[in-house]
This record gives sequence, structure tokens and C-alpha cells, in this order.
Amino acid sequence: MTRVRVTAPQSGARPVLESREAAEESDVGQVFVRSLIRTQLRLAVVVAGGFLLILLAFPLMLGLVPGLAESKIAGIPFGWLLLGAGIYPVIGLSAWLYIRTATRNEARYRDLAEDR
Repeated sequence: MTRVRVTAPQSGARPVLESREAAEESDVGQVFVRSLIRTQLRLAVVVAGGFLLILLAFPLMLGLVPGLAESKIAGIPFGWLLLGAGIYPVIGLSAWLYIRTATRNEARYRDLAEDR
């Protein structure tokens, strides 16, 4: 049996990395990187905080709406359904929002780094 090595051709990817590395080494590039890190951290805190607020609102809703905690759907208490299955759309929405916004932040950084 012979081994075959599959590699991609060395194309224009390298100069982009070199220009990005050069941008990170300059004073202005370091400011851009710190700004990106701050923005990504702020985004993570906001999304996590929003998720936790919604997560804490589920049990509060069960306590504030009379009769909701005692109601059953298909023999399963509504509180269990809400906390067991209702949280997954919230998780998915939080993840989608985070990824979309983080990608946009990184694209803005790349545009700034390449414009330099």
C-alpha cells in the first residue's frame, strides 16, 4: 500500500497573515487587538447575562402565574416541560446571537487591520 500526501497549494493566504501579524506588532495594531478582545468580552458577558436572566425568569413565571405550576400536559407537569424542553430554544437563540455578532466583530477587525 502506498501513502499519498494531499496538500493544498501555497496561494495568497500567506501575505494576508503576514500583514495581519505586522498590524498586530505596531502600536495601532495592538490597540485594534485590545479593542477586539474588549468587544468580544463585552459580547460574552451580555449574552451570558441575558441567558441567565431568561433562565431565572422561567421559575419566577411558574410562581407568579396562578395555577400554572399545577397544570399538566400529557401527564407531565408544565414546570418540568418548561424547564426541560423550553430552555433549548433559548440556548440555541443565545448561541446563534453570539456567533453572529462575534463573526461581525472579527470581520470589522479584519477590515481595520487590512486597511492599515
